[in-house]
Amino acid sequence: MAYWLLKSEPDVFGWSHLTAKGPSGEEWSGVRNYQARNNMRSMQIGDKGFFYHSRQGLEIVGILEVCATSHPDSTTDDPRWDCVDVRAVQPLPRAVSLDQIKATPELAEMVLVKNSRLSVQPVTPAEWDLICQLGELS
Repeated sequence: MAYWLLKSEPDVFGWSHLTAKGPSGEEWSGVRNYQARNNMRSMQIGDKGFFYHSRQGLEIVGILEVCATSHPDSTTDDPRWDCVDVRAVQPLPRAVSLDQIKATPELAEMVLVKNSRLSVQPVTPAEWDLICQLGELS
């Protein structure tokens, strides 16, 4: 299993929107960055990801799961763009802010810190475990 972080603006498509979709989940559509698209092409069913609120909040608020592998993005006719489907798994008991992540030395190499603009990014198992601890999941 691989781990990921997916970013969305909460007023456009936030954690509450994803949880409202239920077990069938929703396309993670609209991504127009090649690196982010390629990350989605690498995802497998059952991979886990953090749901990150960007622009407003700047925090990890929940855990999601990939429920459909890469397929054409339904929001465009351009064949270059793919997406995956994801569903909500659980909220973090305590949101983990970007400031908190940046202040944690063990997370200094995290993609979120190094390349904060990338909307779909990998997370290492060590980073995953530490953020789950910070979010009071373990």
